[in-house]
Amino acid sequence: MKVSFNFDAIFASGRDNTGRKLEELASRFDNVWVLTADTGGFLGPYKKDHADRFVDVGIAEQNVMGTAAGLALAGNICFVTGMIPFMTMRACEQVRTAICYQNLPVRLIGTGGGLTSGGGSTHNAMEDISIMRSLVNMTVISVADPNMIPQLLEQSMTWDGPMYIRLAQGKKDRVIYDAEQVHYKIGKGLVVREGKDLTVFAHGEMVGEAMDAAVELEKEGIEITIADMYSIKPIDEELVLSLSEKTGKVIVLEDHLMTGGLASAISDVYTDHCTMPEKFRRMGIPQVYAGFGSGAELQHKYGYDAEALVKAVKEMLA
Repeated sequence: MKVSFNFDAIFASGRDNTGRKLEELASRFDNVWVLTADTGGFLGPYKKDHADRFVDVGIAEQNVMGTAAGLALAGNICFVTGMIPFMTMRACEQVRTAICYQNLPVRLIGTGGGLTSGGGSTHNAMEDISIMRSLVNMTVISVADPNMIPQLLEQSMTWDGPMYIRLAQGKKDRVIYDAEQVHYKIGKGLVVREGKDLTVFAHGEMVGEAMDAAVELEKEGIEITIADMYSIKPIDEELVLSLSEKTGKVIVLEDHLMTGGLASAISDVYTDHCTMPEKFRRMGIPQVYAGFGSGAELQHKYGYDAEALVKAVKEMLA
């Protein structure tokens, strides 16, 4: 079985990859602007080389969205970086009315996806995918590997309308793919491991957790398919349906509330096509405010890490 997964302890910074790619794009395109709400520490090279196309509004997320919308109306492509809860909730009205309503090329790049921020319930991003995928014209992407970022930002240059790109903490992110061999396309998913017994759909950091679980399950003769559904909206309906039909048993694993995120998006696909797998389960954040702790600690506490997935797979196959 050919697997595109990297099992070594290799890490990279999603924020640094973002900063480098934005600096490159601004060097090639004179209509690229970068904006932030007091979270631009990783944008040093960009600010040095393109200070005339950089705006830091301070801790005022509503203002940064309005500014980005104005610049986009003038023919620019705007990349806004910030902390997810404040970009998607504090500034939700401005995102909806100033950006989505006018279908503007503004890319929101948020850090601290799921429970990875370490900042407690006020800084955890549990509802962001649900909010963003509900907005008209908004494309929603969740990054599993920091090396995915350059390809996705490159594609965003010719993508119509607004886009939300969800990163994990963005400081020390796990590298799971061979950057030279794996290619990503907005609107598609990626099969990273094939197996006959069950399908796991995941996104973000949970792709790595799913792969860890697959290694343990393989020791007991259980083979699972894992799909990285990095494009949540638009979602790869063809892939969802084909893998669900292939194994008949499906688990959705995500660092998000179990309602409103990828599991709900996949359920919508089943509803629209009048179909359903034999068994279906969603794993993620329950209806709680998770509190303080690292992402790994909280994922274990609430039962959706690799260990919990191993148990869930065995239960579904029993």
